[in-house]
Amino acid sequence: MKRVIVFLSLLLCAVSLSAQGSIPILDKVAGHRAVFDYRYLISEDGKPFHEVTSGKVTVEDNAFRVTGLNLEIISDGITRWSMDPEAREVLIEKVEKDNIFTNPSILISSYREHLDMIKVKSSGSDSLDAVVTFDDRIKGEFILKNVRYLPKGDKKDFTLDVKSLDKGFVVTDLR
Repeated sequence: MKRVIVFLSLLLCAVSLSAQGSIPILDKVAGHRAVFDYRYLISEDGKPFHEVTSGKVTVEDNAFRVTGLNLEIISDGITRWSMDPEAREVLIEKVEKDNIFTNPSILISSYREHLDMIKVKSSGSDSLDAVVTFDDRIKGEFILKNVRYLPKGDKKDFTLDVKSLDKGFVVTDLR
């Protein structure tokens, strides 16, 4: 799931890439809550892209909520909760603030450092199709749809109250 977060982070950064190397959508994200549906496909060793997963992302400041692969990852920027409702498991971790691979908000604030990895195939006012090249072996294609900018909301939307889960959940706290 960490790879999904990285892919989505890079994709969010590429929503409206211009020839000058800027991404205007990042300026629009500041001061808003961005919400979008995503689908990503992966290619390894030059094989054709195949669908990996789809879901929904909500990001606000340094907080995010990502769903996909029957998982939900929630972070308030300090703590990250990874929940698998089917397995009835929750993993709680401290957010590594300097790690772009596990915190999409860091990549959003430093997207210019990664422009060489992003190729925008098409973009519109509320959609994007972009390919991110991670290395010689792995590429990801991200398709974002229904991108919306909302007013900032309640920060509780980016936390998980594990006490509200039924007793059948196994909670592992690694903080």
